[in-house]
Amino acid sequence: MSGAPASLAVPGLRRNMVTICAMTATIMQALDTTIANVALPYMQGTLSASQDQINWVLTSYIVAAAIMTAPVGWIANRFGRKRTFIVCSAGFTVASVLCGLAQDINQMVLFRLLQGVFGAALVPLSQAVMLDYYTLQERAKAMSIWGMGVMMGPIMGPSLGAWLTETYSWHWVFFVNLPFGFVTVLGLVVFMDETRQDHELRFDWFGFGALAVAIGALQLALDRGEQQGWLESNEIIAEFIISGIGFYYFFAHSFTTSDPFIRLALFKDRNFVTGCIFMTVMGLVLYSTMALASPYLQNVIGYPIITAGVLLASRGCGTFVAMMLVGRLMRYFEARSLIITGLIITAASLFQMTGWTDQTGASEIVTVSIIQGFGFGLVFVPLSTVSFMTLSNQLRTDGTSMLTLVRNVASSVGISIVIAQLTEGSRRTYAILSEHITPFNQAIQMPDVSRLINLGTDSGRALADVMVALQAQIIAFSQDYQLVMIFILCSIPLAIMIGSTKVALRSQAGGGGGGEQHAVME
Repeated sequence: MSGAPASLAVPGLRRNMVTICAMTATIMQALDTTIANVALPYMQGTLSASQDQINWVLTSYIVAAAIMTAPVGWIANRFGRKRTFIVCSAGFTVASVLCGLAQDINQMVLFRLLQGVFGAALVPLSQAVMLDYYTLQERAKAMSIWGMGVMMGPIMGPSLGAWLTETYSWHWVFFVNLPFGFVTVLGLVVFMDETRQDHELRFDWFGFGALAVAIGALQLALDRGEQQGWLESNEIIAEFIISGIGFYYFFAHSFTTSDPFIRLALFKDRNFVTGCIFMTVMGLVLYSTMALASPYLQNVIGYPIITAGVLLASRGCGTFVAMMLVGRLMRYFEARSLIITGLIITAASLFQMTGWTDQTGASEIVTVSIIQGFGFGLVFVPLSTVSFMTLSNQLRTDGTSMLTLVRNVASSVGISIVIAQLTEGSRRTYAILSEHITPFNQAIQMPDVSRLINLGTDSGRALADVMVALQAQIIAFSQDYQLVMIFILCSIPLAIMIGSTKVALRSQAGGGGGGEQHAVME
Protein backbone atom coordinates (compact mmCIF):
# COMPACT_ATOMS: atom_id res chain seq x y z
CA MET A 1 0.00 0.00 0.00
CA SER A 2 1.27 3.45 -0.72
CA GLY A 3 2.36 5.03 2.46
CA ALA A 4 0.88 8.33 3.58
CA PRO A 5 2.97 11.44 3.03
CA ALA A 6 5.37 11.93 5.90
CA SER A 7 3.88 15.32 6.82
CA LEU A 8 0.49 13.68 7.40
CA ALA A 9 1.62 10.51 9.19
CA VAL A 10 3.66 12.25 11.90
CA PRO A 11 1.93 11.93 15.31
CA GLY A 12 0.94 15.22 16.89
CA LEU A 13 -1.92 17.65 17.51
CA ARG A 14 -2.86 17.96 13.84
CA ARG A 15 -3.18 14.21 13.30
CA ASN A 16 -5.05 13.74 16.58
CA MET A 17 -7.56 16.44 15.74
CA VAL A 18 -8.12 15.11 12.22
CA THR A 19 -8.68 11.66 13.76
CA ILE A 20 -11.31 13.11 16.11
CA CYS A 21 -13.04 14.84 13.18
CA ALA A 22 -13.06 11.65 11.12
CA MET A 23 -14.53 9.78 14.09
CA THR A 24 -17.28 12.34 14.77
CA ALA A 25 -18.26 12.29 11.09
CA THR A 26 -18.34 8.49 11.10
CA ILE A 27 -20.39 8.29 14.30
CA MET A 28 -22.79 10.96 13.06
CA GLN A 29 -23.55 9.13 9.82
CA ALA A 30 -23.49 5.61 11.31
CA LEU A 31 -25.92 6.60 14.07
CA ASP A 32 -28.34 8.05 11.57
CA THR A 33 -28.73 4.75 9.72
CA THR A 34 -30.71 3.29 12.65
CA ILE A 35 -31.48 6.01 15.19
CA ALA A 36 -34.61 7.27 13.40
CA ASN A 37 -36.29 3.86 13.19
CA VAL A 38 -37.65 3.82 16.73
CA ALA A 39 -39.04 7.34 16.40
CA LEU A 40 -41.22 6.57 13.35
CA PRO A 41 -44.48 5.97 15.28
CA TYR A 42 -44.06 9.30 17.08
CA MET A 43 -43.28 11.11 13.80
CA GLN A 44 -46.32 9.56 12.15
CA GLY A 45 -48.70 11.20 14.59
CA THR A 46 -46.99 14.59 14.60
CA LEU A 47 -46.66 14.77 10.81
CA SER A 48 -50.15 13.30 10.14
CA ALA A 49 -48.70 10.65 7.85
CA SER A 50 -50.00 7.24 6.79
CA GLN A 51 -47.97 4.09 7.42
CA ASP A 52 -46.79 4.02 3.80
CA GLN A 53 -45.84 7.70 3.89
CA ILE A 54 -43.86 7.47 7.12
CA ASN A 55 -41.82 4.58 5.74
CA TRP A 56 -40.46 7.00 3.12
CA VAL A 57 -38.60 8.73 5.97
CA LEU A 58 -36.32 5.67 5.98
CA THR A 59 -36.54 4.79 2.28
CA SER A 60 -35.62 8.28 1.02
CA TYR A 61 -32.45 8.35 3.14
CA ILE A 62 -31.37 4.82 2.19
CA VAL A 63 -31.90 5.35 -1.55
CA ALA A 64 -30.19 8.77 -1.64
CA ALA A 65 -27.20 7.53 0.37
CA ALA A 66 -26.82 4.42 -1.80
CA ILE A 67 -26.88 6.39 -5.06
CA MET A 68 -24.49 9.12 -3.89
CA THR A 69 -21.91 6.76 -2.36
CA ALA A 70 -20.64 5.69 -5.78
CA PRO A 71 -19.41 9.12 -7.04
CA VAL A 72 -17.63 10.06 -3.78
CA GLY A 73 -14.24 9.03 -5.16
CA TRP A 74 -14.62 11.14 -8.30
CA ILE A 75 -15.89 14.19 -6.40
CA ALA A 76 -13.02 14.05 -3.88
CA ASN A 77 -10.42 13.64 -6.64
CA ARG A 78 -11.91 16.47 -8.70
CA PHE A 79 -12.58 19.07 -6.01
CA GLY A 80 -10.25 17.99 -3.20
CA ARG A 81 -10.90 15.72 -0.26
CA LYS A 82 -10.89 18.48 2.37
CA ARG A 83 -13.37 20.67 0.53
CA THR A 84 -15.66 17.70 -0.17
CA PHE A 85 -15.48 16.51 3.45
CA ILE A 86 -16.32 19.97 4.84
CA VAL A 87 -19.23 20.56 2.44
CA CYS A 88 -20.72 17.12 3.11
CA SER A 89 -20.32 17.40 6.90
CA ALA A 90 -21.89 20.87 6.95
CA GLY A 91 -24.66 19.82 4.56
CA PHE A 92 -25.47 16.73 6.63
CA THR A 93 -25.62 18.78 9.83
CA VAL A 94 -27.91 21.42 8.30
CA ALA A 95 -30.15 18.72 6.79
CA SER A 96 -30.36 17.03 10.23
CA VAL A 97 -31.54 20.27 11.85
CA LEU A 98 -34.09 20.77 9.05
CA CYS A 99 -35.40 17.22 9.65
CA GLY A 100 -35.95 18.10 13.30
CA LEU A 101 -37.84 21.23 12.28
CA ALA A 102 -39.99 19.57 9.57
CA GLN A 103 -43.68 20.48 9.76
CA ASP A 104 -45.16 17.87 7.42
CA ILE A 105 -44.27 14.60 5.76
CA ASN A 106 -43.25 16.23 2.45
CA GLN A 107 -40.67 18.41 4.17
CA MET A 108 -39.39 15.45 6.19
CA VAL A 109 -38.87 13.26 3.11
CA LEU A 110 -37.14 16.11 1.26
CA PHE A 111 -34.78 16.83 4.15
CA ARG A 112 -34.05 13.12 4.62
CA LEU A 113 -33.11 12.97 0.93
CA LEU A 114 -30.65 15.82 1.55
CA GLN A 115 -29.30 13.95 4.57
CA GLY A 116 -28.68 10.90 2.42
CA VAL A 117 -27.02 12.92 -0.35
CA PHE A 118 -24.55 14.64 2.00
CA GLY A 119 -24.16 11.72 4.41
CA ALA A 120 -23.13 9.23 1.71
CA ALA A 121 -19.60 10.68 1.59
CA LEU A 122 -18.89 10.83 5.33
CA VAL A 123 -17.91 7.20 6.00
CA PRO A 124 -15.73 6.64 2.88
CA LEU A 125 -14.03 10.03 3.27
CA SER A 126 -13.35 9.50 6.97
CA GLN A 127 -11.81 6.10 6.21
CA ALA A 128 -9.66 7.56 3.43
CA VAL A 129 -8.48 10.34 5.76
CA MET A 130 -7.56 7.83 8.48
CA LEU A 131 -5.59 5.78 5.96
CA ASP A 132 -3.73 8.90 4.85
CA TYR A 133 -2.77 10.07 8.32
CA TYR A 134 -1.34 6.75 9.56
CA THR A 135 1.57 4.71 8.24
CA LEU A 136 1.14 1.12 7.12
CA GLN A 137 2.50 -0.15 10.45
CA GLU A 138 -0.13 1.95 12.29
CA ARG A 139 -2.93 1.07 9.90
CA ALA A 140 -4.49 -1.57 12.18
CA LYS A 141 -4.68 0.93 15.05
CA ALA A 142 -6.23 3.53 12.76
CA MET A 143 -8.84 1.10 11.46
CA SER A 144 -9.61 0.06 15.05
CA ILE A 145 -10.38 3.67 15.95
CA TRP A 146 -12.38 4.26 12.79
CA GLY A 147 -14.18 0.93 13.03
CA MET A 148 -15.54 1.79 16.46
CA GLY A 149 -17.66 4.51 14.89
CA VAL A 150 -18.83 2.36 11.99
CA MET A 151 -19.72 -0.65 14.15
CA MET A 152 -20.91 1.10 17.31
CA GLY A 153 -23.17 3.58 15.52
CA PRO A 154 -25.73 1.07 14.19
CA ILE A 155 -25.60 -0.92 17.44
CA MET A 156 -26.11 2.07 19.74
CA GLY A 157 -28.54 3.88 17.42
CA PRO A 158 -31.79 2.16 18.47
CA SER A 159 -31.16 2.52 22.21
CA LEU A 160 -30.06 6.16 21.90
CA GLY A 161 -33.03 6.91 19.63
CA ALA A 162 -35.43 5.29 22.10
CA TRP A 163 -33.98 7.25 25.03
CA LEU A 164 -34.07 10.59 23.19
CA THR A 165 -37.63 9.99 21.97
CA GLU A 166 -38.94 8.89 25.37
CA THR A 167 -37.07 11.55 27.38
CA TYR A 168 -37.44 14.53 25.05
CA SER A 169 -39.13 14.11 21.64
CA TRP A 170 -38.46 12.59 18.23
CA HIS A 171 -37.01 15.93 17.04
CA TRP A 172 -33.89 15.28 19.15
CA VAL A 173 -33.15 12.17 17.13
CA PHE A 174 -32.00 14.64 14.47
CA PHE A 175 -30.83 17.54 16.65
CA VAL A 176 -28.27 15.21 18.30
CA ASN A 177 -26.19 15.51 15.11
CA LEU A 178 -25.64 19.26 15.62
CA PRO A 179 -22.72 19.10 18.11
CA PHE A 180 -21.04 16.29 16.15
CA GLY A 181 -21.40 18.27 12.93
CA PHE A 182 -20.10 21.50 14.46
CA VAL A 183 -16.98 19.81 15.86
CA THR A 184 -16.35 18.00 12.57
CA VAL A 185 -16.61 21.05 10.32
CA LEU A 186 -14.56 23.32 12.61
CA GLY A 187 -11.83 20.72 13.06
CA LEU A 188 -11.58 19.93 9.35
CA VAL A 189 -11.30 23.63 8.44
CA VAL A 190 -8.48 24.21 10.92
CA PHE A 191 -6.45 20.99 10.90
CA MET A 192 -6.97 19.00 7.69
CA ASP A 193 -4.68 19.41 4.67
CA GLU A 194 -6.14 19.57 1.19
CA THR A 195 -5.32 16.90 -1.37
CA ARG A 196 -4.33 17.50 -4.97
CA GLN A 197 -7.24 18.39 -7.27
CA ASP A 198 -7.41 16.82 -10.71
CA HIS A 199 -9.12 19.41 -12.89
CA GLU A 200 -8.75 17.21 -15.96
CA LEU A 201 -11.20 14.61 -14.64
CA ARG A 202 -14.38 14.28 -16.66
CA PHE A 203 -17.56 12.92 -15.17
CA ASP A 204 -19.02 9.78 -16.75
CA TRP A 205 -22.67 10.84 -16.75
CA PHE A 206 -23.94 7.74 -18.55
CA GLY A 207 -22.13 5.38 -16.18
CA PHE A 208 -23.33 7.28 -13.13
CA GLY A 209 -26.89 7.46 -14.45
CA ALA A 210 -27.04 3.73 -15.16
CA LEU A 211 -25.58 2.83 -11.75
CA ALA A 212 -27.86 5.32 -9.96
CA VAL A 213 -30.95 3.84 -11.60
CA ALA A 214 -29.77 0.30 -10.84
CA ILE A 215 -28.96 0.93 -7.18
CA GLY A 216 -31.98 3.17 -6.59
CA ALA A 217 -34.43 0.66 -8.06
CA LEU A 218 -32.80 -2.21 -6.15
CA GLN A 219 -32.96 -0.31 -2.85
CA LEU A 220 -36.61 0.57 -3.44
CA ALA A 221 -37.45 -3.05 -4.17
CA LEU A 222 -35.60 -4.31 -1.10
CA ASP A 223 -37.04 -1.66 1.19
CA ARG A 224 -40.66 -1.91 0.01
CA GLY A 225 -40.77 -5.60 -0.87
CA GLU A 226 -42.06 -6.74 2.51
CA GLN A 227 -44.93 -4.22 2.46
CA GLN A 228 -45.90 -4.96 -1.14
CA GLY A 229 -45.68 -8.77 -1.03
CA TRP A 230 -42.43 -9.13 -3.01
CA LEU A 231 -42.96 -10.76 -6.41
CA GLU A 232 -46.72 -10.70 -5.96
CA SER A 233 -46.51 -6.94 -6.53
CA ASN A 234 -46.12 -5.44 -10.00
CA GLU A 235 -44.23 -2.52 -8.44
CA ILE A 236 -41.52 -4.77 -7.00
CA ILE A 237 -41.22 -6.79 -10.21
CA ALA A 238 -40.83 -3.57 -12.21
CA GLU A 239 -38.16 -2.27 -9.81
CA PHE A 240 -36.15 -5.49 -10.08
CA ILE A 241 -36.36 -5.37 -13.89
CA ILE A 242 -35.29 -1.71 -13.97
CA SER A 243 -32.42 -2.50 -11.61
CA GLY A 244 -31.25 -5.37 -13.81
CA ILE A 245 -31.34 -3.20 -16.92
CA GLY A 246 -29.43 -0.45 -15.10
CA PHE A 247 -26.68 -2.84 -13.99
CA TYR A 248 -26.46 -4.31 -17.51
CA TYR A 249 -25.91 -0.91 -19.13
CA PHE A 250 -23.50 0.13 -16.38
CA PHE A 251 -21.23 -2.91 -16.79
CA ALA A 252 -21.49 -2.88 -20.59
CA HIS A 253 -20.53 0.80 -20.63
CA SER A 254 -17.72 0.39 -18.06
CA PHE A 255 -16.00 -2.37 -20.05
CA THR A 256 -16.18 -0.47 -23.34
CA THR A 257 -15.31 3.12 -22.40
CA SER A 258 -11.80 4.47 -21.89
CA ASP A 259 -12.72 6.44 -18.74
CA PRO A 260 -15.39 4.52 -16.78
CA PHE A 261 -17.26 6.01 -13.83
CA ILE A 262 -15.78 3.44 -11.43
CA ARG A 263 -12.14 2.73 -12.15
CA LEU A 264 -11.76 -0.97 -12.93
CA ALA A 265 -8.15 -0.88 -11.70
CA LEU A 266 -9.65 -1.30 -8.22
CA PHE A 267 -10.59 -4.87 -9.02
CA LYS A 268 -7.11 -5.86 -10.21
CA ASP A 269 -5.99 -5.86 -6.56
CA ARG A 270 -6.62 -9.27 -5.01
CA ASN A 271 -6.75 -7.99 -1.44
CA PHE A 272 -9.28 -5.30 -2.32
CA VAL A 273 -11.51 -7.78 -4.13
CA THR A 274 -11.33 -10.10 -1.12
CA GLY A 275 -12.16 -7.13 1.10
CA CYS A 276 -15.26 -6.43 -0.98
CA ILE A 277 -16.35 -10.07 -0.66
CA PHE A 278 -15.97 -10.13 3.11
CA MET A 279 -17.49 -6.65 3.46
CA THR A 280 -20.54 -8.14 1.74
CA VAL A 281 -20.53 -10.87 4.39
CA MET A 282 -20.22 -8.29 7.18
CA GLY A 283 -23.01 -6.15 5.74
CA LEU A 284 -25.32 -9.15 5.48
CA VAL A 285 -24.52 -10.53 8.94
CA LEU A 286 -24.19 -7.35 11.03
CA TYR A 287 -27.36 -5.62 9.89
CA SER A 288 -29.49 -8.73 9.50
CA THR A 289 -28.76 -9.86 13.07
CA MET A 290 -29.50 -6.32 14.27
CA ALA A 291 -32.81 -6.38 12.40
CA LEU A 292 -33.72 -9.65 14.15
CA ALA A 293 -32.47 -8.90 17.67
CA SER A 294 -34.66 -5.90 18.50
CA PRO A 295 -38.04 -7.42 17.49
CA TYR A 296 -37.07 -10.68 19.24
CA LEU A 297 -36.42 -8.93 22.55
CA GLN A 298 -39.54 -6.77 22.28
CA ASN A 299 -42.11 -9.05 20.61
CA VAL A 300 -41.09 -12.50 21.84
CA ILE A 301 -39.60 -11.89 25.29
CA GLY A 302 -41.56 -8.70 25.93
CA TYR A 303 -38.88 -6.21 26.99
CA PRO A 304 -39.71 -2.48 26.69
CA ILE A 305 -37.79 -0.70 23.96
CA ILE A 306 -35.29 1.05 26.24
CA THR A 307 -34.47 -2.20 28.09
CA ALA A 308 -34.06 -3.97 24.74
CA GLY A 309 -31.73 -1.19 23.64
CA VAL A 310 -29.58 -1.56 26.75
CA LEU A 311 -29.32 -5.32 26.24
CA LEU A 312 -28.39 -4.83 22.59
CA ALA A 313 -25.73 -2.31 23.58
CA SER A 314 -23.80 -5.18 25.17
CA ARG A 315 -22.87 -6.31 21.66
CA GLY A 316 -21.23 -2.93 21.19
CA CYS A 317 -19.17 -3.57 24.34
CA GLY A 318 -17.83 -6.79 22.83
CA THR A 319 -16.99 -4.98 19.59
CA PHE A 320 -15.24 -2.20 21.52
CA VAL A 321 -13.04 -4.67 23.42
CA ALA A 322 -12.12 -6.54 20.22
CA MET A 323 -11.18 -3.35 18.42
CA MET A 324 -9.02 -2.26 21.34
CA LEU A 325 -7.12 -5.57 21.17
CA VAL A 326 -6.99 -6.32 17.46
CA GLY A 327 -4.48 -3.57 16.63
CA ARG A 328 -1.96 -5.29 18.92
CA LEU A 329 -2.95 -8.79 17.79
CA MET A 330 -2.16 -7.94 14.16
CA ARG A 331 1.48 -7.52 15.13
CA TYR A 332 1.67 -11.22 15.92
CA PHE A 333 -1.09 -12.87 13.84
CA GLU A 334 -2.01 -12.77 10.17
CA ALA A 335 -5.13 -10.77 9.31
CA ARG A 336 -6.69 -13.82 7.67
CA SER A 337 -6.24 -15.81 10.91
CA LEU A 338 -8.04 -13.12 12.91
CA ILE A 339 -10.82 -12.91 10.30
CA ILE A 340 -11.37 -16.67 10.38
CA THR A 341 -11.37 -16.65 14.20
CA GLY A 342 -13.89 -13.80 14.26
CA LEU A 343 -16.19 -15.55 11.80
CA ILE A 344 -16.08 -18.78 13.84
CA ILE A 345 -16.89 -16.87 17.04
CA THR A 346 -19.79 -15.10 15.32
CA ALA A 347 -21.12 -18.39 13.93
CA ALA A 348 -20.88 -19.98 17.42
CA SER A 349 -22.88 -17.11 18.93
CA LEU A 350 -25.57 -17.51 16.27
CA PHE A 351 -25.71 -21.24 16.99
CA GLN A 352 -26.39 -20.37 20.62
CA MET A 353 -29.13 -17.95 19.54
CA THR A 354 -30.95 -20.70 17.63
CA GLY A 355 -31.91 -22.12 21.03
CA TRP A 356 -33.36 -18.90 22.42
CA THR A 357 -36.99 -18.94 23.64
CA ASP A 358 -39.34 -16.52 25.36
CA GLN A 359 -37.82 -17.74 28.65
CA THR A 360 -34.21 -16.85 27.76
CA GLY A 361 -32.69 -14.80 30.57
CA ALA A 362 -31.05 -11.39 30.30
CA SER A 363 -27.68 -12.77 31.45
CA GLU A 364 -27.52 -15.22 28.53
CA ILE A 365 -28.59 -12.51 26.07
CA VAL A 366 -25.85 -10.19 27.32
CA THR A 367 -23.19 -12.92 27.28
CA VAL A 368 -23.99 -14.11 23.75
CA SER A 369 -24.25 -10.51 22.49
CA ILE A 370 -20.82 -9.63 23.90
CA ILE A 371 -19.29 -12.73 22.29
CA GLN A 372 -20.95 -11.90 18.97
CA GLY A 373 -19.75 -8.30 19.13
CA PHE A 374 -16.22 -9.53 19.87
CA GLY A 375 -16.38 -11.70 16.75
CA PHE A 376 -17.51 -8.74 14.63
CA GLY A 377 -14.61 -6.66 15.91
CA LEU A 378 -12.07 -9.37 15.11
CA VAL A 379 -13.30 -9.44 11.51
CA PHE A 380 -13.88 -5.77 10.77
CA VAL A 381 -10.52 -4.21 11.66
CA PRO A 382 -8.25 -6.73 9.84
CA LEU A 383 -10.65 -6.62 6.90
CA SER A 384 -10.53 -2.81 6.68
CA THR A 385 -6.72 -2.93 6.94
CA VAL A 386 -6.17 -5.70 4.41
CA SER A 387 -8.50 -4.19 1.79
CA PHE A 388 -6.09 -1.28 1.26
CA MET A 389 -2.82 -3.09 1.95
CA THR A 390 -1.78 -3.24 -1.69
CA LEU A 391 -4.04 -0.59 -3.24
CA SER A 392 -2.30 2.48 -4.65
CA ASN A 393 -2.79 5.94 -3.13
CA GLN A 394 -4.58 7.23 -6.22
CA LEU A 395 -7.34 4.65 -5.83
CA ARG A 396 -7.81 5.00 -2.08
CA THR A 397 -10.88 7.27 -2.02
CA ASP A 398 -12.51 5.28 -4.81
CA GLY A 399 -11.81 2.13 -2.82
CA THR A 400 -13.34 3.42 0.41
CA SER A 401 -16.50 4.56 -1.38
CA MET A 402 -16.78 1.19 -3.14
CA LEU A 403 -16.43 -0.72 0.14
CA THR A 404 -19.08 1.48 1.75
CA LEU A 405 -21.41 0.96 -1.21
CA VAL A 406 -20.91 -2.82 -1.07
CA ARG A 407 -21.61 -2.88 2.67
CA ASN A 408 -24.75 -0.75 2.34
CA VAL A 409 -26.24 -2.78 -0.51
CA ALA A 410 -25.38 -6.04 1.25
CA SER A 411 -27.03 -4.83 4.46
CA SER A 412 -30.24 -4.01 2.57
CA VAL A 413 -30.21 -7.43 0.94
CA GLY A 414 -29.52 -9.16 4.27
CA ILE A 415 -32.28 -7.34 6.12
CA SER A 416 -34.78 -8.05 3.35
CA ILE A 417 -33.89 -11.76 3.27
CA VAL A 418 -34.15 -12.35 7.02
CA ILE A 419 -37.34 -10.31 7.46
CA ALA A 420 -39.00 -12.08 4.50
CA GLN A 421 -37.85 -15.44 5.87
CA LEU A 422 -39.13 -14.48 9.34
CA THR A 423 -42.56 -13.51 8.03
CA GLU A 424 -42.93 -16.56 5.81
CA GLY A 425 -41.46 -18.89 8.43
CA SER A 426 -43.86 -17.63 11.11
CA ARG A 427 -46.83 -18.06 8.80
CA ARG A 428 -45.79 -21.55 7.68
CA THR A 429 -44.96 -22.75 11.20
CA TYR A 430 -48.20 -21.32 12.59
CA ALA A 431 -50.19 -23.25 9.99
CA ILE A 432 -48.40 -26.51 10.88
CA LEU A 433 -48.72 -26.07 14.65
CA SER A 434 -52.35 -24.96 14.56
CA GLU A 435 -53.33 -28.23 12.85
CA HIS A 436 -52.55 -30.03 16.13
CA ILE A 437 -54.65 -27.73 18.35
CA THR A 438 -57.82 -29.84 18.44
CA PRO A 439 -60.00 -31.26 21.24
CA PHE A 440 -58.70 -34.72 20.27
CA ASN A 441 -55.07 -33.89 21.05
CA GLN A 442 -54.11 -35.85 24.16
CA ALA A 443 -51.83 -33.06 25.37
CA ILE A 444 -54.78 -30.63 25.28
CA GLN A 445 -56.89 -33.14 27.27
CA MET A 446 -54.42 -33.26 30.18
CA PRO A 447 -56.04 -31.77 33.33
CA ASP A 448 -53.35 -29.15 33.96
CA VAL A 449 -53.58 -27.98 30.34
CA SER A 450 -57.35 -28.16 29.91
CA ARG A 451 -57.86 -25.91 32.95
CA LEU A 452 -55.95 -23.15 31.17
CA ILE A 453 -56.80 -23.87 27.54
CA ASN A 454 -60.43 -24.85 27.14
CA LEU A 455 -61.06 -24.99 23.41
CA GLY A 456 -64.79 -24.89 24.09
CA THR A 457 -64.57 -21.25 25.22
CA ASP A 458 -63.62 -18.06 23.38
CA SER A 459 -60.95 -17.19 25.95
CA GLY A 460 -59.45 -20.68 25.71
CA ARG A 461 -59.24 -20.53 21.93
CA ALA A 462 -57.75 -17.03 22.09
CA LEU A 463 -55.10 -18.15 24.56
CA ALA A 464 -54.25 -21.18 22.41
CA ASP A 465 -53.92 -18.91 19.37
CA VAL A 466 -51.55 -16.55 21.21
CA MET A 467 -49.38 -19.44 22.39
CA VAL A 468 -49.21 -21.01 18.93
CA ALA A 469 -48.35 -17.67 17.33
CA LEU A 470 -45.58 -17.10 19.89
CA GLN A 471 -44.14 -20.57 19.35
CA ALA A 472 -44.26 -20.06 15.57
CA GLN A 473 -42.31 -16.81 15.96
CA ILE A 474 -39.68 -18.47 18.14
CA ILE A 475 -39.15 -21.24 15.58
CA ALA A 476 -39.00 -18.72 12.70
CA PHE A 477 -36.36 -16.64 14.52
CA SER A 478 -34.35 -19.80 15.18
CA GLN A 479 -34.45 -20.71 11.48
CA ASP A 480 -33.27 -17.20 10.57
CA TYR A 481 -30.32 -17.36 12.96
CA GLN A 482 -29.47 -20.78 11.53
CA LEU A 483 -29.56 -19.36 7.98
CA VAL A 484 -27.15 -16.55 8.86
CA MET A 485 -24.86 -19.01 10.71
CA ILE A 486 -24.65 -21.29 7.65
CA PHE A 487 -23.87 -18.29 5.44
CA ILE A 488 -20.95 -17.32 7.69
CA LEU A 489 -19.55 -20.86 7.78
CA CYS A 490 -19.70 -21.07 3.98
CA SER A 491 -17.72 -17.81 3.66
CA ILE A 492 -14.81 -18.92 5.87
CA PRO A 493 -12.88 -20.83 3.15
CA LEU A 494 -12.71 -17.62 1.09
CA ALA A 495 -10.23 -16.22 3.63
CA ILE A 496 -7.42 -18.09 1.85
CA MET A 497 -7.63 -15.36 -0.83
CA ILE A 498 -6.24 -12.79 1.63
CA GLY A 499 -2.56 -11.98 1.18
CA SER A 500 0.02 -11.98 3.96
CA THR A 501 0.00 -8.83 6.09
CA LYS A 502 3.40 -9.67 7.62
CA VAL A 503 5.05 -9.75 4.21
CA ALA A 504 3.44 -6.39 3.40
CA LEU A 505 4.78 -4.85 6.59
CA ARG A 506 8.29 -6.23 5.94
CA SER A 507 8.14 -4.82 2.43
CA GLN A 508 7.23 -1.39 3.78
CA ALA A 509 9.98 -1.55 6.40
CA GLY A 510 12.51 -2.70 3.83
CA GLY A 511 11.79 0.38 1.74
CA GLY A 512 13.06 2.57 4.54
CA GLY A 513 9.78 4.40 4.89
CA GLY A 514 10.60 6.79 2.09
CA GLY A 515 8.37 7.47 -0.87
CA GLU A 516 5.59 5.18 -1.86
CA GLN A 517 6.24 1.54 -1.03
CA HIS A 518 3.96 -1.08 -2.45
CA ALA A 519 3.35 -4.20 -0.41
CA VAL A 520 4.05 -7.67 -1.67
CA MET A 521 1.61 -10.50 -1.18
CA GLU A 522 2.45 -14.13 -0.66
